[in-house]
Amino acid sequence: MTDDVLPGSVGQGRPLKGADLTVTSKDFTENLILGAVMGIAFQAAGAEVLDRTGVQGSFGAREAVRSGDADAMYEYTGTAWITYQGNSTPITDPRRQWEEVRDADLRNGLSWLPPSALNNTYALALNRANSTAYGTKTLSDVAVLAAEEPKAVTLCVESEFANRADGLPGMQKAYGMSLPTGNITLMDSGIIYTQAANGSCLFGEVYTTDGRIASMKLAVMEDDRKFFPNYNAAPEINSAALKEWPEIADVLAPITKRLNNDVARELNARVDVDGEDPHRVALEWMVAEGFVREG
Repeated sequence: MTDDVLPGSVGQGRPLKGADLTVTSKDFTENLILGAVMGIAFQAAGAEVLDRTGVQGSFGAREAVRSGDADAMYEYTGTAWITYQGNSTPITDPRRQWEEVRDADLRNGLSWLPPSALNNTYALALNRANSTAYGTKTLSDVAVLAAEEPKAVTLCVESEFANRADGLPGMQKAYGMSLPTGNITLMDSGIIYTQAANGSCLFGEVYTTDGRIASMKLAVMEDDRKFFPNYNAAPEINSAALKEWPEIADVLAPITKRLNNDVARELNARVDVDGEDPHRVALEWMVAEGFVREG
């Protein structure tokens, strides 16, 4: 990374001066932005940063950090708990899930720093007109509607969501729903948002931090029984790198604390809706928040 950045509220005293750090990320919009945010913070704190963001798939980026080919990334607690660590039942309390993930990954040479409020998990959403017409605000409301007007509740979902235990089958079980197969249409993620927005499906499967939720004026149903796993973004650091450069924790702490779903939706929308570059979006946000200054 070659951003001309100076310390703002983070990086004072250049505590990472002399460090050569490699930052990685997965290849979807939000994680690209978070990877850039992390790298920019390290640069402001004095480090030389190698940009290895945009790795395809979850396992590749994680393995890079575990092996030491990369030093750090923003990862999601639910992904670690279920996908990497092999658990089938999510932990309802987000802090406790992070603690369990943190403790389990120490033996893998990975150190987790405290999590953000950013929780990129599953949800159902519908357009505002249908939300008003049916009065649904929670998934319990959707279950009631499905029982009273079964033909009304149509879903557009991805095939993976339709078959995962932490997706549609588990959601229906948790909320006592029993939707006819004919009410469920499988499609690609990008199309789902459009179909929900125009009402072709009453509800669409969405990700809670997706920028298209706001741009398409979708209303997200509250998961009032806390069924879906928590996918809180948190820094995942190679333990050897953190031991050598413990200042990493202080550099990232205020940034992670600022991250939440509203911030993520705004930044993601700038990329997915407005077509901006993820790295530029990250840099402009870091400057606007006062975390760094441009040189």
